[in-house]
Amino acid sequence: MNQPIVFSGAQPTGQLTLGNYLGALRQWTAMQHDHTCIFCVVDLHALTVRQDPAAFRERILDLAALYLACGIDPERSVIFIQSHVPAHAELAWLLSTFTMMGELDRMTQFKDKARSHAHNVNAGLFTYPVLMAADILLYGTHKVPVGEDQKQHLELSRDVAVRFNGLHGPIFVVPEPLVTGGGAARIKDLQDPLKKMSKSAEADLAKVMILDEPDAILKKFKKAVTDGLGSIRNDEANQPGVVNLLNIWRAARGASMEEALTHFSHNQYGRLKVETAEAVIDLLDPVRQRFTELRSDPAELEGVLTRGAEQAMERAEAMMQRVLSALGLPLNPRRFGPTQGRS
Repeated sequence: MNQPIVFSGAQPTGQLTLGNYLGALRQWTAMQHDHTCIFCVVDLHALTVRQDPAAFRERILDLAALYLACGIDPERSVIFIQSHVPAHAELAWLLSTFTMMGELDRMTQFKDKARSHAHNVNAGLFTYPVLMAADILLYGTHKVPVGEDQKQHLELSRDVAVRFNGLHGPIFVVPEPLVTGGGAARIKDLQDPLKKMSKSAEADLAKVMILDEPDAILKKFKKAVTDGLGSIRNDEANQPGVVNLLNIWRAARGASMEEALTHFSHNQYGRLKVETAEAVIDLLDPVRQRFTELRSDPAELEGVLTRGAEQAMERAEAMMQRVLSALGLPLNPRRFGPTQGRS
């Protein structure tokens, strides 16, 4: 039975947060049972910001190990590093000829990043969504898990696929957004609960990282912002800090909001903070331990990534053969074989 194909990835630009785990990585793990999943460390995307090569290489491997530690199963899913499959960059160039300047100019994320990286507004920052479109379309992706900040990029991928198909026939699958998680997965900053928890937050107390030690997690939750109302209610307008802690506790424990409110009917903020920390420690400690094991065994990690790149390459080359043929580009017999791809 053919399962729908899902593609997703994350940039190796630093540790991921509890919000990334609950809102993405844990959802990816669940998808493996009824989807064909392709998960990528999108290292090429990260080059729009200047990287220290040695540290960057370690972060790439760290993120791949984190995928596995969070439960991504290489027997069920394809896990690989983007730069190990050259077709990503190749298809991005081809799709750039089907992408309009005005479409890229409207991308709000480009404008935001250009402001925050004013000293390095490079062309890659502008054409970043084209590479994302290539990532998605290269594998015949049916569904893409997207957050609010990526919806524009997926819409562009769909527009480019429709434009290409209109000129050259049904080559690309037009991908659909995959909405996952609920309110419990929308984790907020512990110091400013009006903002999403982000790994780029300056204050260390604002974010819980997946690989944080238990003592660090407990400290961060004890310092979490609440309010002076002295009651634990589901009132996000007036008690965003309290609601954030409730959402984190119930996401970690798999409980409903009703169950959370009953559990914390004592209205004691100190107990709310400590018990939320304990729930998060129970959730993340096995991940941290498995990550440590993987990073101490380079051969195992390398083997997974090599097999994943081979699987991804096989899928990617089949698509590239179709794309190149559709565009009228002569196929390299050394790459595709002397008798393949003839129309």
